[in-house]
Amino acid sequence: MRILSPKHTSPQLLKGIQKLLQNIILPALGQMTVQDVLQSHIEALHAKLQEMPSQANRVLALLSKMFSLAISRNWREDNPAIGIERYQEEKRDRGLNQEEQDRLWAVLENYPSHLTAYVFKFLLLTGARKEEILNSTWDQFDLEKGIWTKPSHLTKQKKTEPFLLSEKAFDVLHKLKKLNTQNSKSLFSVGPDSAHIKNIKPFWKKVLKEANLEHKHMYDLRHVYAHLDSNQ
Repeated sequence: MRILSPKHTSPQLLKGIQKLLQNIILPALGQMTVQDVLQSHIEALHAKLQEMPSQANRVLALLSKMFSLAISRNWREDNPAIGIERYQEEKRDRGLNQEEQDRLWAVLENYPSHLTAYVFKFLLLTGARKEEILNSTWDQFDLEKGIWTKPSHLTKQKKTEPFLLSEKAFDVLHKLKKLNTQNSKSLFSVGPDSAHIKNIKPFWKKVLKEANLEHKHMYDLRHVYAHLDSNQ
């Protein structure tokens, strides 16, 4: 059954759907026909996942979509996933408070020659996407005006985006420039012809541990960049 069109669905979403199907839905319901699945079967599966409310609700939503398609194809007349109450999900606290920002920044300052530390500084100070930063090149930056012109192929909107760097971000850029002794075209590569660094997760985990922020996520940095920049 085609649940979502691959043409209009991200690879990450498709991968998530496949995991739910293979690891949860098919082991529980895979031996049954479409017509034989009752609401009680889905309720039992949903209850089995109650300690993981977010995943339980995703499974329920996916099953509801699947049975809606089954109805549209005349495979059955009702949707047994409708009417099952979803679990309350706790909202994850995104971002970092001021004290957490200070701790993270202090740890990053302990690595003045580590390229990856500058990746995270730019995440904090620009709110840019990780891919935009890792793929950035020096020709995108006007070092006199402090403007970063993001190329269209890297932006989410697929259009050129000029970005005015703050004073603090501009200072970080100049420090990074001094590290570019090999005249690399990329901000984050170790040589003129080498590819940019890719695996930044090990250093991220190391920094989080040193800052006692192991519960935080890399995406959280995008939610705090403006606040940090105005208070440092």
